[in-house]
Amino acid sequence: MIINYNNRKFKPISNSENGEVSSDMVFHYEQKENVLTCTYKGQNIIKGHLIGLVDDNGCIEMKYHQINKNDELMTGTCHSKPERMENGKIRLHEIWQWTSGDQSSGDSILEEI
Repeated sequence: MIINYNNRKFKPISNSENGEVSSDMVFHYEQKENVLTCTYKGQNIIKGHLIGLVDDNGCIEMKYHQINKNDELMTGTCHSKPERMENGKIRLHEIWQWTSGDQSSGDSILEEI
């Protein structure tokens, strides 16, 4: 599944309890060739960025950093696997791990809006 994420927006529909993503967040993706970048913010996050590489199957290997509402700089890694929904939009299944804080891991699902 060749996917270009440029100018796509995603909202979370689920997240592990140890994550900081909230339902009010919007992820704004940009892509040039296989390089993906994204900005986001929300109830728990003042500012966040991610950078990643998109493979031929549309999977994304990414690193993220964000400042949370407690003024903490949090970092992590994430693997995101796309699913094309019946309406043609993309659902991202993500497995992530903090590289700061408690270094716990979790999973989340984002859907294109």
